[in-house]
Amino acid sequence: MLTKFIKNLSEKKTIDFNSLRFRLTLGVALLSTCGLGSVALWMNWKMQHLLIMTHKETVNYVENRFPHDVEIYSEMVSLEVGIQKTINNLSDHKNIFWFKNKDNNIIAQSVYFYPQLAKLNYLDYSPQFILIDKNSWLICGIPLNINQQFIGHLYIAQNITNEQVLFTYLIQSLTISTTIAITIMITLIAYYISYSLKPLEKICNVAENISADKLKEVSINFNNSPSEVKKLAQTLEKMLMRLGENWENQQQLLNNVSHELRTPLTIVSGYLQSTLRRGENLTSIQKEALSVAVSEANRTIQLLEDLLDLARADNGNIQMQLEIVIVNDLMREIIAMTQQYHKRNINLREENSNLKIKVDRNRFKQICLNLIDNAIKYSPENTDIKIVLKQDKSVIIEIHDQGIGIPFTLQNRIFERFYRVEEARNRDTGGTGLGLAIVKSLVTTMNGKVTLVSPSEKGCIFTLSFPLIE
Repeated sequence: MLTKFIKNLSEKKTIDFNSLRFRLTLGVALLSTCGLGSVALWMNWKMQHLLIMTHKETVNYVENRFPHDVEIYSEMVSLEVGIQKTINNLSDHKNIFWFKNKDNNIIAQSVYFYPQLAKLNYLDYSPQFILIDKNSWLICGIPLNINQQFIGHLYIAQNITNEQVLFTYLIQSLTISTTIAITIMITLIAYYISYSLKPLEKICNVAENISADKLKEVSINFNNSPSEVKKLAQTLEKMLMRLGENWENQQQLLNNVSHELRTPLTIVSGYLQSTLRRGENLTSIQKEALSVAVSEANRTIQLLEDLLDLARADNGNIQMQLEIVIVNDLMREIIAMTQQYHKRNINLREENSNLKIKVDRNRFKQICLNLIDNAIKYSPENTDIKIVLKQDKSVIIEIHDQGIGIPFTLQNRIFERFYRVEEARNRDTGGTGLGLAIVKSLVTTMNGKVTLVSPSEKGCIFTLSFPLIE
């Protein structure tokens, strides 16, 4: 489990610092680090405190015993000899004593006395830590009173080298173990948070991949998920069902309106054209008005046809008769059809021959005629249209025009419905603003892709790509 998490983590190239996963992991990791770090610091302080307390207990013991022993020896020998004998009794290799009189002169000391200690004049019950010949010592000084008279200061030095080595080892071990514990804890926390957030990722994937025509069919089931996630999934399902119903109603309305309007508009256009053909007695103004009416009626009919095509594409009701075709032959046929209506030179460059794809022949013609018609509309007169056929990992059809091009910031929107680039694509061209949207829907339905490249002031290149049939 842990290995899998680390592998998944290593496969991710970037970290989203604004993600909920990162924030939760960072927050819990910081809390865990502070908690364990605080425990480690407390243990460090506690062990130091124990060393000092042990030394203070020794000092207290010496402070209570030393004057009593000196008083006993003083009854038999001089005060200096009594102090020396008492020091000898209490001294060993770990505890060193020396005594300074009122004149700050050492008059008694332990056998294992270090000369460096003679320079110290430390008078405090709080111990002082020093290092002598790689040995660690705790030292403090106390005033000495005999028979209620101050006679000088007694200094106590306790060797804590072994305790210090053990203490250092424990601190190092504690630091390593704490670091390892924090690392393992952060890793496990990160994995657990990642696992806990998987239902949310699943909801995101469902929302990203759902199509408009399948809104009512979505089912998000999280039986073992937290109650909050279940509630979110249920709410999302209800929302998608409402959207699906609204989408169906919208498409049905669009279908009904398009069907209902197309027939009377076709009749109106027919009557207007008939009137124009037989209108010998009409004035030029009347003929111009009728011509405009015919043009607008035909444009509206084309708009309704485009809307019907889009509605069928959205509902998945476009009937496709897929067959294997040779693109080279079909493209020459499309160019011949175009040149019957446009006096424009169209150059076809075939980098590969006998390129085969599986498409609906009529729909493919509709796509190419639409793109070629756009290229002719938005290219200056007396300029050529270029079409390139080639093979990469798929079959590529490029349609080049020589217009003013489309700004880069607007290229992503060119396939949106009713979207027009104001500078070049206006109502005067006669388009409905749906042509490229229909192209994209048809191409996608036939498992193809359509893209646009438009170098500044150098025209547009629309590229169709379809899987190659061997």
